[in-house]
Amino acid sequence: MISIILVDDHQIVRQGIRALLDREDDMRVICEVSEGSEAIRLVHQYNPDVLVVDLLMPGMSGLEVTRHVRQTHPDTRVVVLSMNSNPPYVLEAFRNGADGYVLKTSGADELVRAIRAVMSGNSYTSPQLSEVSISRYIEGAREAALDPLETLTRREREVFTLAAHGLSNSKISARLFISVTTVSTHRANLMRKLGLHNQTELVRLAIRHGIILDMHD
Repeated sequence: MISIILVDDHQIVRQGIRALLDREDDMRVICEVSEGSEAIRLVHQYNPDVLVVDLLMPGMSGLEVTRHVRQTHPDTRVVVLSMNSNPPYVLEAFRNGADGYVLKTSGADELVRAIRAVMSGNSYTSPQLSEVSISRYIEGAREAALDPLETLTRREREVFTLAAHGLSNSKISARLFISVTTVSTHRANLMRKLGLHNQTELVRLAIRHGIILDMHD
């Protein structure tokens, strides 16, 4: 019996995938969760055969979860789910230890095929993903990394932009109509994802990406 943990921040998506997998006689979803840190805790607890994880989630991203599970539970196969078919995302997922990459726009049975493939020791990518284009991208960007800003959620990017312009958490709270506590959480998450330690580093990154102008130029 293939034991599976399912991670996606949309309940309706989890329910649909669970119903699909539970139809298989040799597969069992032992638990499902909506965010990355809880997924890691459950992987430690249950040591599943397969982790099916969404790529972009609030808080800890699917990339972070994949990297952590690969380091701590190398026998657990990881299949990434994503809406994004761009080669940089696919490449980054495999760099972080994914065994499979399945598009959410795929047919209902494709995830089942992916799980069977990774359990057999093979890698898997959705047929819609052009192997030629991915191979060419890998050759042209073998040492390149995914733009870290692309790992941010929409709200984290908004907080990042406002913080880069010097707004305090209370002013960001008023601007976005969310609580100061929520702003602090988003700010802590984006700082961790971007590997930043202080406001100066945040501003420098924003300048490099053209989000704000360098007033010294």
